This record gives sequence, C-alpha cells and structure tokens, in this order.
Amino acid sequence: MKTVVAETVLLGKEAFETLGEVEVIPDRLIGPQHLIDAEALVIRSKTKVTPGLIAGSAVRFIGTATAGFEHIDIQALEKEEIGWCAAPGCNADAVAEYIMAALLMLQAKHGIELEGRTLGIIGVGQVGSRVAARAEALGLRVLLNDPPRAAREGPAFGKTGPEIFQTLETLLAEADIVTLHVPLITDKPWPTLQMSNCRFFEQMKHGSVFINASRGKVLDADALLEAMDAGIVEYAVLDVWDPEPAVRADVLNAATIGTPHIAGHSLEGKLNGTVQIYRAACRFFELQPTWNPMPLLPAPDVPKLRIDSRGKNDLAVLTEAVSAVYDICADRLDEKDIVEFDQLRANYKLRREFKNTTVILSETRPELGAKLKRLGFTVQ
Repeated sequence: MKTVVAETVLLGKEAFETLGEVEVIPDRLIGPQHLIDAEALVIRSKTKVTPGLIAGSAVRFIGTATAGFEHIDIQALEKEEIGWCAAPGCNADAVAEYIMAALLMLQAKHGIELEGRTLGIIGVGQVGSRVAARAEALGLRVLLNDPPRAAREGPAFGKTGPEIFQTLETLLAEADIVTLHVPLITDKPWPTLQMSNCRFFEQMKHGSVFINASRGKVLDADALLEAMDAGIVEYAVLDVWDPEPAVRADVLNAATIGTPHIAGHSLEGKLNGTVQIYRAACRFFELQPTWNPMPLLPAPDVPKLRIDSRGKNDLAVLTEAVSAVYDICADRLDEKDIVEFDQLRANYKLRREFKNTTVILSETRPELGAKLKRLGFTVQ
C-alpha cells in the first residue's frame, strides 16, 4: 500500500510507513501525477482536493489532519466512492490557549480590563466550548451563540446563565469582546460566509475587541476596517485571513495581533490530527495500528515553572505563566513577511500546550491554583 503524505503533516512519514510505502510531497504541489498508484492521501488544509486532483487516481481513502475540511470537495469523493475523514477537535485546546494568550496580552500591554467584562463566543463546538471553560479563570462573563446547537438542543442546555444560548443580536449588544469559532458554511439556514459584515459590526459596542481564529472567509475584512475607523472595534486579533497566503497588508496592519494561521499549531494539536487520521486509515483498510508517537516527542521547554506570586494579583500571575510557555507576540506576522506565510506555518516552532508545564507557586493560594488548572496547567 502506498500513501502520499503532505509534508506539513507532523510525523506523517513515520506514522504511515507502518502501513507501507510513503511519498512526502509539499502541500501545494500535490498533483494527480502523485496519486496514480497511491491508495491513500493524507493532507492538511493547504492541499485542495478537487475532482481534477483525484481523476484517474488509485486513491481509496483521503484524510485531512485538520479539524476543518472546507478544502475537500466531499461530493467529488462520494461520486468516486472514496472514503474520507477529518480530525475534529484535534487542535481545540491549542486554539483555546491562543485566545487566552491574546486576551492576557491585550490586558497586559494595552490595558484592556478583563475582570467583569463580557466575552461573546460565536460557535460553541470543540473550540468555543473550551474557550468558554477557560474564560472564567480570567474573570470574564461568557455569552454563547450557536444557532445549530440551539436548534438541536433547545435554547438552554444547562441550568446556569453561561450555558444559555443567546441570539446573535443580544450577544453583540452586550459583549465587550467577541470571538469567532465557527466553521465555514455557505448554505442556509445558518451560513457563516462573511457573517462578520457591516450589519454585524454595527450591533457591537464601541471600543470592542474582535477576534477571529476560525476561518478567514467568515469575516468581511472591509467591514472590519470600517468598524475600526469608526471606533466600534478598538482591538482586533486575527489568525486567519481571506485570502491566504496572500494576506492583505491593510488588514494585517490594522490588527493589534496578526498571526499566520498558527492558533492551532501546537505540537499536540498537530500530532492529534496525525494520530486520528492514522487510526481512521487503519480502520478503513482493516489494518492493525502499530505506530506509537510518544518516543518521538521532545521534552517540553518549560516542564516546571516557579512563580513568585507574593504581592501579585491573579491576572498578573496568569499572564506570567502563559507568557512563559507561549509568547503570542513572537508569532506576529509583519507585512514584509507576508510572502513567507506558508514557510512560517511549515517551519513553525514546536509550541507545547499548557498541560506540559507544572506551575509551582511561592505561596498557597487555592483560588489562583484553580484558575491555573482551568487554563490547563498542572499546579504543584
């Protein structure tokens, strides 16, 4: 059995070599000529799966080691009776940690008050639910909006306020910070394509924070620029763009934090994607999975973190802990680096998730320890 693997699939060669021959190809260069004798194709989002790509191929299974699958023409695969799968939730913790790092950076460097403010989360799936779970540690009140879930489960799926779905209008009117965690949907009844448009921003509070780490096409970038000019959005955090990789310089320069689509690029997030697709391929081809990636993983850069918490408020300690493990400012994309967008993603550093770090406080503070644990840290 031969598998073609996109080069950005973390440990893809090592995983799929246990099933047979592997050919590793740069993501955007994978073409029909590579798939003539390949039974499986393993990719990430930079490889677009179209009818032309799979025409005349021997491919029987396609897996994308990403949570989203908008880059795959599902109808084309079904027509050719090709099995496929994605890796839902693989990088959800990584994206949630990116959001926490962004918020703490805005608080520390731009004076954004977090305690008692309202965070509006649009899209409460794998990522949005994790953002909601962590936001309480920062003292944020949380509002949730997810029309598909509300339709399936009813407007309230819990007993407390933060677990009640709000209308989009209510959320936008009340939230000080709005963050998007939706898939790209073009069909009714709940399309998300350019959902953040002029009407969307007109309903927001003046001086708001806007965050998009979901899909570039859910944002009308011109509408965001107008909202920033009008003072509706004061700070913008953007990790995804339309188009990519040719990011618009005017949008990048307007962003308070602009990063090259790396919110979910923790080592664990990418590895989870590889593992999920590997196991799915084994099931599809009725093969026994034998690959164990654990011996291949490097030790975390910050296995233990000692913090002198005396005289510091909780948010200051949380900021210190998060920035020691993940400095989001180091990931900022400069205009001059736009041409290197793909390379920056492909050669991204090995970022580890908070769970790999044990925080040791200089004093016993149970409430602070609980907040650190909520963010994902181990606390000693």
